[in-house]
Amino acid sequence: MSNISGSSGLPSVVTQPSLPQADEVLRQTTSTRSVNAKIEKSAKDFESILLGSWLQQAESSFGSLPGGDDDDDADSGKEQFQGMAMQSLGASMTASGGIGIARMISKQLHKAEDLRVAGADQGKLPLAK
Repeated sequence: MSNISGSSGLPSVVTQPSLPQADEVLRQTTSTRSVNAKIEKSAKDFESILLGSWLQQAESSFGSLPGGDDDDDADSGKEQFQGMAMQSLGASMTASGGIGIARMISKQLHKAEDLRVAGADQGKLPLAK
């Protein structure tokens, strides 16, 4: 590298073109971050939907009391709002740590991704997604 004096009297640095290996490492790092983010999001989304479904089934099982007023159950929008409420509750539970399903799924998906990348690095598997 050489220092070349600019018009301001301060030395300016001449940069060398980047190496192809460095570009490849940067692309892999960015790709790895992207894949990791997708895995985490997918695992949390799955747990959220699963919890919402379980909560909705539990609410419908225990939501009506024997001898209760059937007029309350006649509201046509009640089931839709309760479904949305249970999905929201499931999402909130997952966001605060959930019950561990997202962690298990994420761990397994990371293992599968590591094996896929290792196989691609050895030329055994294509790296296509």
